[in-house]
Amino acid sequence: MLSAFKTAAEVGNYADLAVLPLDVDPQVSLSRNWLPQPFYHLYSHDIVIAQMSGRSVLRMHDSSVNYFTLTTGDNVYVPAGTPHRIEPIEEGVMLSYVPLELGLEGSAWFCAHCDAELYRLEWEHDNDAEANRVYATACARFNSDVEARTCRECGTVADEVDLAALGWTGLIVSEPAGSATT
Repeated sequence: MLSAFKTAAEVGNYADLAVLPLDVDPQVSLSRNWLPQPFYHLYSHDIVIAQMSGRSVLRMHDSSVNYFTLTTGDNVYVPAGTPHRIEPIEEGVMLSYVPLELGLEGSAWFCAHCDAELYRLEWEHDNDAEANRVYATACARFNSDVEARTCRECGTVADEVDLAALGWTGLIVSEPAGSATT
């Protein structure tokens, strides 16, 4: 943990890099973010997110709380199953405290016009997988499916996720894992 900031300088957006030995529970993952998360993230277990530097907004969907504005030192508890999205105000380092046996993890997209859920992809969390590789693959799957990006409520078509801006273009796995729901 002492080298977290040194390590953070070497990772990209939403890398969620484990900073403790992989058998430690809870596990702590680190990311350095300067772009908005391209989807709402969800887990089947409760997690805690800590803002170590910078400032960001943590948006929550399907929750009694809509958002938290985080500054250095703030911690937010995110209940199991709550879709949440990080939107940096300025570049920052975040830590996520997650159970070692995390179970299901997922990405969800919502309509920018009417807020209806567009698409959800869920998978079994793998402690050995590179998180941003998994996220890039989920985003590529979303990008490739115009029907998934089209709102069934209002007809708005969501833009494709800019994988190049996130630094994820070379990370896509040929067969995305997980099951999709719409």
